[in-house]
Amino acid sequence: MKKLVIWLSVLSIVLTIAVDIFVENASKHTPVNHPYFIYLLACFLIIITTITIASYFNSKAKAWIEEKNLFVAVMFLFLNVLNIVTKKLALLPVIYFPSLDKVLGVIVEDREFLALCLASSGKLLFTGYFFGAIAGFATGIAVGFSKSAGYWINPLIRVLGPIPATAWIPLVLISFPTTFSASSFLIALAVWFPTTVMTSSGILNVQNAYFEVSSTLGAGKYYQIFKVGVPASMPHMFIGLFNGTCASFITLMTAEMLGVKNGIGWYINWQKEMMAYANVYAGLIIIAVTFSILITLLFKVRDQVLVWQKGVIKW
Repeated sequence: MKKLVIWLSVLSIVLTIAVDIFVENASKHTPVNHPYFIYLLACFLIIITTITIASYFNSKAKAWIEEKNLFVAVMFLFLNVLNIVTKKLALLPVIYFPSLDKVLGVIVEDREFLALCLASSGKLLFTGYFFGAIAGFATGIAVGFSKSAGYWINPLIRVLGPIPATAWIPLVLISFPTTFSASSFLIALAVWFPTTVMTSSGILNVQNAYFEVSSTLGAGKYYQIFKVGVPASMPHMFIGLFNGTCASFITLMTAEMLGVKNGIGWYINWQKEMMAYANVYAGLIIIAVTFSILITLLFKVRDQVLVWQKGVIKW
């Protein structure tokens, strides 16, 4: 019985392939150039089968199978049901729910244009994120270490910070010379607020004993700020960066759909107006994968910087 459970995900993929090959397609769906869904399933079948076989000899592969096997099996079962409901039986409106072959076909056949859109979104995102994070660290450090700075900055944080960055779109679009600079500012604003709040909060929660000891050993003001206060508050800083990252994704998509004339958000909005929902879903898949990779990389950086807290927050 345990041997069959180990092969559960493989059986789920094989069942999905069999259904796609042997069950007749609904006539409402237009044919595609290539069976992209079969190609994707075949790739996963090779990978999962290899890991399953390796689990008999390798402890890491065995641990992975024991943890992920059921999830992988259910995931492909869901894709199988979705494929039956759309491509095989056309139970859902064809225009809004295209076949998986068609969605994957868009990703493969329009990959160059999608890559250009993704590069444009990446340029906009990283520009706004960089300046927002820098501004957030600067104001957070100022508020955390200076009462006079906190006196002037805290009211702005409390009044302007809770307002969603996207609410400023009508004003920002007419205040900046280009849509790129306006959208970058909105993303920076979305990142600035949580980074500022968490940075200042982290500094204010650093134990006074740290500063007293460093002062006794002859440390100056700037040494206490950048060698004591900032490192001690880094766990809070990264929480602010994580919150800012999620806010920046939302702001990026909204800004591209409303103002910017390029990017993956613009692509989705354009295809929606063209009623090309296969392209819309393809764009959503690219967004999901890309943003998940970015968050994962941020967690990797956090684990490298905060080695003593590695594994406390998992992704």
